[in-house]
Amino acid sequence: MSGTESGTTAGTAIESRVDSKSAAFQKSSRVMVDRLTEIKNQEEQIRQGGGAKAIESQHNKGRLTARERIAKLIDPKSQFFELGLYAAHEMYEEWGGAPAAGTITGLARVSGRQVMIVANDATVKAGAFFPMTAKKVIRAQNISIENRIPTIYLVDSAGVFLPLQEDVFPDTDDFGRVFRNNAVMSAMGIPQITAIMGMCVAGGAYLPVMCDHILMTEGSGLFLAGPALVQAAIGQKTSAEELGGAQMHAQISGTIDFREPDDAACLKRIRALVDKIGHAPSPRFDRKESEMPAHPPEEIYGVFSSDPSKQYDMREVIARIVDGSKFEEYRPEYGQTLLCGYARIGGWAVGIVANQKKHVTVLAPGTGEKRTEFGGVIYTESADKAARFILDCNQHLIPLIFLHDVNGFMVGKEAEWSGIIRAGAKMVNAVANSVVPKIAVICGGSFGAGHYAMCGKAYDPRFIFAWPTARYAVMSGDSAAGTLVEIKIKQLERAGKKLSDADKKELHESIRATYEHQTDPRYAAARLWVDAIIDPAHTREALIESLEAAALNPDVREFKTGVLQT
Repeated sequence: MSGTESGTTAGTAIESRVDSKSAAFQKSSRVMVDRLTEIKNQEEQIRQGGGAKAIESQHNKGRLTARERIAKLIDPKSQFFELGLYAAHEMYEEWGGAPAAGTITGLARVSGRQVMIVANDATVKAGAFFPMTAKKVIRAQNISIENRIPTIYLVDSAGVFLPLQEDVFPDTDDFGRVFRNNAVMSAMGIPQITAIMGMCVAGGAYLPVMCDHILMTEGSGLFLAGPALVQAAIGQKTSAEELGGAQMHAQISGTIDFREPDDAACLKRIRALVDKIGHAPSPRFDRKESEMPAHPPEEIYGVFSSDPSKQYDMREVIARIVDGSKFEEYRPEYGQTLLCGYARIGGWAVGIVANQKKHVTVLAPGTGEKRTEFGGVIYTESADKAARFILDCNQHLIPLIFLHDVNGFMVGKEAEWSGIIRAGAKMVNAVANSVVPKIAVICGGSFGAGHYAMCGKAYDPRFIFAWPTARYAVMSGDSAAGTLVEIKIKQLERAGKKLSDADKKELHESIRATYEHQTDPRYAAARLWVDAIIDPAHTREALIESLEAAALNPDVREFKTGVLQT
């Protein structure tokens, strides 16, 4: 991460009221650490790609693995911020699986510049494209397009995974979209550098040729059809080197710009090319010198509770993410189940919209009677406040951060009479039409329309992250299981079958277990609904990396909302 973690900024510091020695704090911390340990162990397994034998085979060809290439490409002592690691998790098991969807994507520093890296992992089915592989590459390209990030492709792929070609080839988010994006990015002036460091065949051969710079290592192959297919199609016999080797493309076809003897030389050349790229216009978003939070980020483990029945103060989480733990809270006494306010993260000015998980006592509009509002629920006043705050942030070019732990919007007669649908529509409109960068972090639950209003995946966040404790679905597991069980029981009764209480309990547990599995953040990450599962203590670093990426795009269109339900 770049940026100096020192200095001071104006603001109101959040004074923590958490006792880090309390039993509740320690228990919450243990729950988070246990879940995080499970996730990290699983991630390490995914990083092994196709396994030891496949890695050895790659080395025997005189080639580095994709992860080894990335480690040598990025700046020394810098970190690779991986995106989409869980892509295709628990998918394609009938084909032996596809760890990380057979490709590696993420943000890094190369020659001091922030870049997007897309690298085929040849240890996974020779780098072949599964359906999720194409979607993962397209997601990386879309991030580059939205944020104008220079992009480096390290190509080592056998092309489309033929047994699943019908799900890879034809649609708008399939293989062909990759090359369409190459052309669009080029027209937008987003630098693209491709290094062919293995096989690059069939339709995949278009990717490098549509980029600004093309490098190729000795022993690699670039052709629309390999020797066997050429012989089958036209009867011509030729070697791979003669057909599409590095020397041929450097001396005869003139397709490549640089012929390199090996991976090390190729990666060194890429660094030299990135070093010469011109710089984007200055960011339009305000940045001051960065300042570390006043409270240690690791304390998030204890101040946050993943138990939906437990309350916690989201301000305590914010205090461990923002510069100096300073948070200018907007309308703090109104619509209290949503926290809105201004802060800085890594020096960048941001607006924060966060679900408050503490129950609050308020005076009901109209009657003046006291009522309890439940934490994690969006009420009419909360939605009104958030909509106005989001409008303000767009007016003043302040990026938005959304911290999710939301059960949904309030229901019932009082809520309907208060205009909850109208207020919710206003908030959703403001989020949908926002022109400043939006970044979402799913900390706990993110259910139903609350997920949409808090800038869920469908509302174009530049980045969307999840904590290991995230739960992501149309409703909670218990609620869904209860509803689905009732439907199933009625279906069986109509068929003349009657279930005992034990049968009903077994059915409920079975449905609940299936549903809970689908709400796990790994299930979401496997389908690219979230970009990464992050350590809560590293939320600040993830947000800084994202804000720096967003700042590369100086273009902010005019802000318009259309009709607002006022």
